[in-house]
Amino acid sequence: MLDVVWFKRDLRVADHAALAAARAPVLPLYIVEPEYWRGDDASPRQWHFLRAALEDLRAQLAALGLPLVVRRGDAVALLARLHAERGIRALHSHEETGNLWTYGRDRAVARFCREAGLPWHEHPQFGVVRRLGSRDGWARRWAGFMGTPVQAPPRGLSAPEVIEGAIPEQPFDWNPEDGLVEAQPAGRAAALDLLESFLAGRGADYRRGMSSPVSAPTACSRLSPHLALGSLSMREVVQRVERAGRDIAALPPSQRPLPVGAVQSLASRLHWHCHFIQKLESEPELERRAAHPAAEAARRPTAPDDPLLLAWAEGRTGYPFLDACMRSLIATGWINFRMRAMLMSFASHHLGLDWAASGAHLARLFVDYEPGIHWPQVQMQSGATGINTPRLYNPVKQGLDQDPEAVFIARWVPEVAHLPAGLRHMPWRLEIPPAAYPAPVVELSAALQAARERISRIRAAAGFEAEARRVFQKHGSRQRRFAQDDPMGERARIARREEKARRQMTLDV
Repeated sequence: MLDVVWFKRDLRVADHAALAAARAPVLPLYIVEPEYWRGDDASPRQWHFLRAALEDLRAQLAALGLPLVVRRGDAVALLARLHAERGIRALHSHEETGNLWTYGRDRAVARFCREAGLPWHEHPQFGVVRRLGSRDGWARRWAGFMGTPVQAPPRGLSAPEVIEGAIPEQPFDWNPEDGLVEAQPAGRAAALDLLESFLAGRGADYRRGMSSPVSAPTACSRLSPHLALGSLSMREVVQRVERAGRDIAALPPSQRPLPVGAVQSLASRLHWHCHFIQKLESEPELERRAAHPAAEAARRPTAPDDPLLLAWAEGRTGYPFLDACMRSLIATGWINFRMRAMLMSFASHHLGLDWAASGAHLARLFVDYEPGIHWPQVQMQSGATGINTPRLYNPVKQGLDQDPEAVFIARWVPEVAHLPAGLRHMPWRLEIPPAAYPAPVVELSAALQAARERISRIRAAAGFEAEARRVFQKHGSRQRRFAQDDPMGERARIARREEKARRQMTLDV
């Protein structure tokens, strides 16, 4: 008999509750599931990053004297075979808030475990609450979980004799060269280096630099793909950031490696990470169904070969800044949050595309794809929640604000790089626009007017407000900021600014 620790998106040995709870002999298991990778939100670029993280996990486990057993196939079938051959005493894993496919798979595994009389212990790894009855008090529970001690890697565990199995080049038969992008390094050491470099000064311009795709690649923490795969635990990141905030606040201003506000802004975003994942945990169908029934009723499916969808997805809408963001994302697997919001908003509002189609395309492009953040954000930026004011991002205004010298445009849209900066933003103003670059696929003012009319029709639907109250009761934030010491009052000031921005009543930004 043995305990199986099923690794999913928790690829570390430190602060790993499932590994710490297992009793020897222990079999650490990762299952490569081809059916998952055939989904419309999965992509080779995500696999390449995951594969590197698995190699790193194998090295971490080896340092503890444990193997990483890798098998490819259906989770239920593999667990059943292992149980028949070895006898599983208990199955341990972390709770996972994944997409609908992983939700269905976990239900199938739970059914198998019940029928086999096999205990399955699922341990929380985020501040996300299973079977949450009400959002009231959620922030307090989150803070309580994040404040508990970080667990050291377990020692003294033994493993049975077993063939580890190779980590496959690809989960099923696709070209192993597909999806190779300029992604950042995977693994725990790379994640820790990013965190420490941010706190040592790289994040000094975080609050200003996060908005622009020019500065965001270095100003942002870049921890998102590591948190998505669990190379670091959210708890250890939160505690490290909180400790750094207190240490920095205690220094004279001239000696601070970065402003206290930058550290606290990162801390607040770590909180929002779990806030959004909780939405999908509480309502997994948000991946496919709009949160508000009126928005769902107004949806119109978008065909995969829709010319507007293809132009947007390939970065050839005729709006250079928007196209530069899409092309950068295609090449690197990452773009900053504000630009993600702009891309999604433009697809839904200006182009009138179904958020499910454009959302799936973005999911495939994101190396840091986190379903629990992605799908609630897709709906939020598309006006499908009924509780968030729709924000219609003007791609020209965003370009002028975030890339005033058009250097980002010049890099990613070489068709207009030879033009003066102002005309790179608006090449259609030329008497003879560049022949190699497309004309705008929609006219901005007309598209904005049509979007406003669609939004007005949805919000005028009978019972809209009552349903919006229901959605808020289930998913809306009641959060109160952390209770830790805030000697400078900075946290409260940041909270007020961010709440004001979140509720900003504007339709054209």
